[in-house]
Amino acid sequence: MKKRLLAALLTVAMVASFGACGAKKEEATTGEATEETVDSDVAYIQEKGTLVVGITDFAPMDYKDDDGNWIGFDADMAKKVAESLGVDVEFVEIDWDNKILELDNKSIDVVWNGMTLTSEVTNAMECTNAYLNNAQVVVVSKDKAEDITSAEDASSLSFAVESGSAGEAAASENGFDYVAVKSQADAVMEVAAGTSDACIIDLLMAGAMVGEGTSYPDLTYTVELTSEEYGIGCRKGSDLAAYINDELKALYEDGTMNAIGEEYGVQAAIVKQ
Repeated sequence: MKKRLLAALLTVAMVASFGACGAKKEEATTGEATEETVDSDVAYIQEKGTLVVGITDFAPMDYKDDDGNWIGFDADMAKKVAESLGVDVEFVEIDWDNKILELDNKSIDVVWNGMTLTSEVTNAMECTNAYLNNAQVVVVSKDKAEDITSAEDASSLSFAVESGSAGEAAASENGFDYVAVKSQADAVMEVAAGTSDACIIDLLMAGAMVGEGTSYPDLTYTVELTSEEYGIGCRKGSDLAAYINDELKALYEDGTMNAIGEEYGVQAAIVKQ
């Protein structure tokens, strides 16, 4: 009798053990596991051999040269990090509103595109340290510039802003009348075409895109609505952010970051690493 009871208890224990193992395996498969099943993003990227960088067309951060290759301060820095990882780099244009979803779906590995470190971004992503200073500025035609020297002066204007951007947040915070467009470049085009009185874009972009010697010589920027910092976004909990921080520090200390900054006219905005 005792032998039969002992055998029955052993059978129950084995079944429970197999069930627990199956549950753990299922958790790992569905992505609902604890931290023990979270893989290294750095190892994942090295294994697949490509760092996929989510960007928009945003000079001087990420834009195409005459041969259709992606260049810019962010693009060139991303290439350096990919090189240190021993992988290729691939640039993918994304809808800026969907940047967090793109990361989480693993359509991209990192958002590296002059991204402002807002609370929304830092709550949803594993972000690097700040690497550039920036501001959101009002861009208008030169014939209006003298009359637009404050946010209050700009309150009567119609604005174009990039959807989901820090520029849209600034427009909303100031109670401006605005339309959201796909990119900052599109916002500038709205002003040039006269369909909007003004736009709000990044200071670093404005410096490269409007004024004498640019494609929009009749436009200029005036009011700085915000001051902010750029960071690089990875998946929440990813070890890639720490890896990039280490690489940024090394590239800052050996002068590479400053040299790339000088090439694209952003060296004055670089944050010490």
